Amino acid sequence: MAAIPNSHDPAGTPDVSTVWLRVFLEVARHGSFTVAARTLGWTQSAVSRQVASLEAALGGGPLFDRLPRGVGLTEAGRALVPHAEAVAQALHDAGQELSALRQVAGGRLRFGAFATADAALVPHALAAFRARHPRVRLSREEGLTPALLDRLAAGHLDLAVVSTTGRAPLESYELHHLLDEPLYVAVPADHPLATRGGPVRLGQLADADWISGSSRPEGTLLDAALRQGFRPRIAHVVSEWTAKQGYVAAGLGVTLVPALAAESVRPDIALLPVPDEDIPARAVYAATARGRSLTPSAGAFLTALREATAHIPARQRSVSG
Repeated sequence: MAAIPNSHDPAGTPDVSTVWLRVFLEVARHGSFTVAARTLGWTQSAVSRQVASLEAALGGGPLFDRLPRGVGLTEAGRALVPHAEAVAQALHDAGQELSALRQVAGGRLRFGAFATADAALVPHALAAFRARHPRVRLSREEGLTPALLDRLAAGHLDLAVVSTTGRAPLESYELHHLLDEPLYVAVPADHPLATRGGPVRLGQLADADWISGSSRPEGTLLDAALRQGFRPRIAHVVSEWTAKQGYVAAGLGVTLVPALAAESVRPDIALLPVPDEDIPARAVYAATARGRSLTPSAGAFLTALREATAHIPARQRSVSG
């Protein structure tokens, strides 16, 4: 780093090069310009010029007394030592912290995910990430895609696992595709459609009672029913996935189950695949804020998420019509 010219800011703080301070500390440590120059790999005249520049920047008074054998600190030099050491230590600490961030050996990761991604995809990814990077501080949020995107845009999250459900505008974000997730209709295990087997057209359930997380289908998975020309009769509003399964198992209605939640479906429920022309597979992404640098920890977690898709059972990643 080149020496900074002798100048002062309006508040009177000297404009000082960290190189000058480093040279000053070496001379102070060894009590000799010659030994300091040898340690630094410089010439003695170069060391002298750096110290002279520092003295000029600090007001022109000497920092060292020239003695018959070497040099000794003046009163001003002794006063400067702890401040120079503090600067050197701060720079060292900053370098260590930045190195840890680059190596994902420290720092933090703030991420969010929608509920069904937390059923299998996120746990697999998180377990791998924690095993590789145990010193990263983690914070996690769960929410609907629009809310997660708002948190991402506001800078409260580094990454969010989101889906195309709910018509959330995704154009303002960097989208890293993870998988395409088909949807199933969950019915009681003894339901006539379950015993017959095979895919089911959504229209076959136009007269069924439905269990949904909202009283209105708009912006939910049941949007697909509207596109098929019927408005589903929502008999029960239940937000939690395991509770929905209980209602289905009791014969109180049917519900749509995203493939990522299929791994945790109870045995008294049957999952019936729906052809893509009825309900196209929804895309699942890791979203990051456009124009904002991806942190090393977020990049490592993105890698873990991509690897975790291989652990999702095949039927959860694709359904043949």
